[in-house]
Amino acid sequence: MATEDKRITVALAGNPNCGKTALFNHMTGARQRVGNFSGVTVSRKEGEVRHRGWTIRLMDLPGTYSLSTHTLEEIVCRDYLLDQKPDIILNVLDAGNLDRNLFLTTQLIEIGRPRVHALNMADEARRKGIVIDQPVFSRLLDGPAVATVGRTGEGIPALLDALVDTAEQRFQPRGVAIPYDLHSDCHLEGAIGRVQNQLLGALPSDVDPDQTRWLAIKLLEGDEETVRRTTDQAELIRLVQRERDTLARDHGEPVEILLANGRYGFIHGLLEETVTQAADPANRFNITRLIDRVVLNRAVGLPLFLGFMWIMFETTFTLGAYPMDWIDAGVLWLSGFLQGALPAGLATDLLVEGIVGGVGGVIIFLPNIIILFLFISFFEDTGYMARVAFLMDRFMHGIGLHGKAFIPMLMGFGCSVPAIMATRTMENPRDRLVTILVNPFMSCSARLPVYLLIIGAFFQERAGTVLFGLYLLGILTAMLAAVMLKKTLFRGLTEAFVMELPPYRVPTARAVILHMWEKAVEFLKKMGGVILVGSILIWFLQSFPRDVTLSVDYAGQLATLEEMADTPEREQAILDLTNRQAAEEQEKRLLGIIGQAIQPFFAPLDLDWRASIALLTGFVAKEVVVSTLGVLYTVGEEQDESSVGLREKLAGAMSPAVALGFLVFTLLYVPCLATIAAIRRETVSWRWPLFSVGFSTAVAWLFAFVTVHIGGLIL
Repeated sequence: MATEDKRITVALAGNPNCGKTALFNHMTGARQRVGNFSGVTVSRKEGEVRHRGWTIRLMDLPGTYSLSTHTLEEIVCRDYLLDQKPDIILNVLDAGNLDRNLFLTTQLIEIGRPRVHALNMADEARRKGIVIDQPVFSRLLDGPAVATVGRTGEGIPALLDALVDTAEQRFQPRGVAIPYDLHSDCHLEGAIGRVQNQLLGALPSDVDPDQTRWLAIKLLEGDEETVRRTTDQAELIRLVQRERDTLARDHGEPVEILLANGRYGFIHGLLEETVTQAADPANRFNITRLIDRVVLNRAVGLPLFLGFMWIMFETTFTLGAYPMDWIDAGVLWLSGFLQGALPAGLATDLLVEGIVGGVGGVIIFLPNIIILFLFISFFEDTGYMARVAFLMDRFMHGIGLHGKAFIPMLMGFGCSVPAIMATRTMENPRDRLVTILVNPFMSCSARLPVYLLIIGAFFQERAGTVLFGLYLLGILTAMLAAVMLKKTLFRGLTEAFVMELPPYRVPTARAVILHMWEKAVEFLKKMGGVILVGSILIWFLQSFPRDVTLSVDYAGQLATLEEMADTPEREQAILDLTNRQAAEEQEKRLLGIIGQAIQPFFAPLDLDWRASIALLTGFVAKEVVVSTLGVLYTVGEEQDESSVGLREKLAGAMSPAVALGFLVFTLLYVPCLATIAAIRRETVSWRWPLFSVGFSTAVAWLFAFVTVHIGGLIL
């Protein structure tokens, strides 16, 4: 253990829904970073905290029920613990569900690293009448046990003390092991000892000698990864197979069952010694069951979910309109100030039209994105989002998809990339591939600025309803696409859906604010990255070549108008002539040439070349659609306090029906580059990313065409 520099690495391990990440967030605050584990797409969080002169580096591992190799989360968690050898494992347990959580603990004991146990959600355990004898619990599990509440921070100072005490060896480990022969004479310990002795004589070079008991148990379990690591040890493999055959023959059950029985026997004995519960807890008021009777009701549950969604989008638009208008006014003022203060020239044009016009046109939607993720964070932290997935399971099976598919589809409301990665939890490869291909139809948060811009220009009075309708259309399109794919390319049965419904919890302000802060920072990083670069590129393409041949002598006509008497008609004629000149110059520059080349594809949708170019740039990132429109609609126009905003300019450039078609196309068409890359990584082929591009674009064009022409009759 790294005592000389007073630094330790602590890995947080625990079941899903045990409050592990909430505990991690409260311990580290803003001192954390998010990335991916090396070689895989599972995300990780790292953070640091200082306590009693020690620097504690915390690694939040994926939630998992065991250390098998059935899911990517299990593999990542297990590989980190075995290969990276953290100084201490912080085993986070749901204090109200120890019988389930302790199965992972038994495997952590076998790894042999020092452990500290966080009895998390202690407040919920107390409400259930559960009392845990912490000193005895600590002694039997050979590691300090501390009651904590991750949401509020209760017990965290004591938990940090336990980590430091363990690092300073104030808690002396005794080397506790799971006694597999304690409850029955099944000879497991003898088999484990023989395999362990064989391992000590022929240990693979990449294996820690302290892990021999763990390896012996996993070999007897038939663990594929452990067997793979020892395939060159022929004598060892023969011994393991003999032991497995003997145990199965003598006891009539596979070794995996015998080992599991041993673990559960240890858990049962531990709980008998350490846990007591108030008499007749079933008669206590159970708020979770009461709420579930409503939200999981087949008749009420789905309309209630749709109602919550409508409230979310209505609030996102109406409440966010105030700070959005303030930022919009600030951007307009900044543009006018810079144009008046700086000398005319390319540098000023780049700054005002390219950077401020492009980036400023997107950043005004930051308040709306924060509000949207406030709702999403609330739904997730309360436990309601898990209910939505459970509620949709019956419907998902009706369209031929696995019930698990709705979880990554819900994640698609945030970003398609992690949503596609989340499909790795699905065992059926056909269901997983279908979910990957339909996920981009779910409206990610990157599309939100486009919606808010167009809705604000054309549908201000029905903003929340239109926004809700777009998200609902995305869900329905994903479902229809899944039906079509399952009946054509991916025939086959789906599997049963098993998931855990966490109890309802009241989210803490800290957790919600931290979640919103992460999304705001992520959005602002895009401002300085892809959106800034995209805005500059768009400005360059629409600004060159500088000298173009015009069809009319605009300069001569303007000179003639300048000599006329100053009247309102003269001022309007000058303004019209200036705008016509700017429009013709745009059409004859690089961006205009590209726009006119692709415009025939969009012509049936009644979109001009500027809107066509904006959609084309959205292939890089959907927010760039707004920055492109911001650049194209500010070129050649005066930028002072009297300038109209981008929404007003758009309102004069297309009809409401065309605007609605533009929104539908934005919702459904080709995913961004990052999503295409994620599909490529997950499918290990270019076939499916290219299929996704073609399929989604065709669906988007068809739906937009119908919207424009039917909407033209209605609107």
